[in-house]
Amino acid sequence: MDEIWGQACIKLERSVGPNNFNHWIKPLRLMGVEDGIARFNSPTRFISDWVSRHFADDIIGELSRSGQQVERLRFDVASRAQDSSDSGQKTRSRPAKAAAPVADAVHDRPELGAPLDPRYTFGNFVVGKPNELAHAAARRVSEGGPVGFNPLFLYGGVGLGKTHLMHAIAHAYQQRDPSARVLYLSAEQFMYRFVQALRESTIMDFKGMFRNVNMLMVDDVQFIAGKESTQEEFFHTFNALVDQGKQIVISADRTPAEIKGLEERIKSRLSCGLIVDLHPTTYELRLGILQSKTEVFRQQQADLRIGNGVLEFLASRITTNVRVLEGALQRLFAHASLLQREITLEVAQECLTDILRTNDRKISIDDIQRKVAEHYNIRLADMIGPKRARNVARPRQIAMYLSKQLTNRSLPEIGRRFGGRDHTTIMHGVRKIEELSDADTGLSEDIALLRRQLEA
Repeated sequence: MDEIWGQACIKLERSVGPNNFNHWIKPLRLMGVEDGIARFNSPTRFISDWVSRHFADDIIGELSRSGQQVERLRFDVASRAQDSSDSGQKTRSRPAKAAAPVADAVHDRPELGAPLDPRYTFGNFVVGKPNELAHAAARRVSEGGPVGFNPLFLYGGVGLGKTHLMHAIAHAYQQRDPSARVLYLSAEQFMYRFVQALRESTIMDFKGMFRNVNMLMVDDVQFIAGKESTQEEFFHTFNALVDQGKQIVISADRTPAEIKGLEERIKSRLSCGLIVDLHPTTYELRLGILQSKTEVFRQQQADLRIGNGVLEFLASRITTNVRVLEGALQRLFAHASLLQREITLEVAQECLTDILRTNDRKISIDDIQRKVAEHYNIRLADMIGPKRARNVARPRQIAMYLSKQLTNRSLPEIGRRFGGRDHTTIMHGVRKIEELSDADTGLSEDIALLRRQLEA
């Protein structure tokens, strides 16, 4: 039986794909074929149910082509409790119902994990100063083996590349080791699967699936904040995987310490690994992304014509996030393709009127000064006053830096709003913060937090 099943598995991996094969079919063991029934051992009922619904026809077909007379499948499932109260019990097995043909199956159980987007790879991730550390850490994790930090925690605002990097890690990890089981899903999906397992009394199957992976990746973990039961299960799953030396990758829109409603013990566990911020994009990074996307499109449509200064214009005007930037470029490509027109500055302004209006910077220097003064607990009057004490001067320089980054005001204008200071003083303050933020992680995180709050 092992030889027959081994040959069938080689063909099944090709037909259903490595990811589906590794998750669902590889854990099965063919025990025998009798009276047209192929009998399998399955580690969990969840796996057997899923295989019955989605891959029964594939398995029956391959076994039949190998000379076995198979009409349906049967699964013996061993459910094994993990806690000490029943660790001495013997495993129980029970037959599963005969599988219905896949074409007639009721698809009422969603995928355990979310599908990976084939577009999100390291090859098309544009690296710049705001994301180079996150990219390097993601690359290291994707190589497998001991990395020195677990989990890898990626955080940042919407559209800065967190999900792209997570998908890229999964793709590279599985390409390196096709047999590896990588489970990627959102925190909401984790919560939904947990609630579903409680409702259907399949909690041991849930535990088995989530704790039997090589890498667990959870996106937008802030969504489990305030969900006590889900946090309890997440905590135990996290600990079980770390104890086994399995890698965990987490993303969120803020640091663990900033997620309100998240249990302190989970914040502590998440903070034990490497926490990396994906900073808001710079003009240079946005321009690089636009150039990369344009080259890809040109390979598909050789007659694409785009005028001088268009990409530079988009990079300077659309600053909220990369998704909006890419969406604007895609709209221009579609416009040019359908109307057979060159993309000029005038065409871009006309075609993207709504996006440009939405992305016009509305943050004022007053807003920045108030937010920085509040964050550092200093008086607003000190922000524009003559005090030079470090506890005042440093926040003032941060406010200058953010004013330069987040408004269209010139240096002399910014100087006037900071108590009539000379533009060279503003320039010095901006450069000082740029230098310090490269070396001071705490300062860098403060600036990123302030920026997210101002742009929210």
